[in-house]
Amino acid sequence: MTLTDLNHGFRDNEQRRRVQRVVHDRLADDRDPQECRFLMRFWWQLVMSYQEVSMDELSLNVGKPKLDVIEALINAIRSSHADIDAWITTTQQVFPVVQDRGFRAAQDNAR
Repeated sequence: MTLTDLNHGFRDNEQRRRVQRVVHDRLADDRDPQECRFLMRFWWQLVMSYQEVSMDELSLNVGKPKLDVIEALINAIRSSHADIDAWITTTQQVFPVVQDRGFRAAQDNAR
């Protein structure tokens, strides 16, 4: 399944940015660098019209719970704007905000 059509499925840029924030803030955890790398490639795929990442790559590099959420997002994007809004709400309820270890370390070193 190609993912190059995803950038056209949003109501507007604000909805796309909200989805990207959820992917970045709640799914892309730098404690698992490989998974994080591919989730961030997916993050870019939401804007780009060329292939940044494939479903096969996501399937190989993203854990089952997060892969299920990404697949639900893809289905929502291809379904309706209301489904995207519901995905945002549900994902925010299920996944807490990831604590960025690099940012925290930089703050600690600055003190």
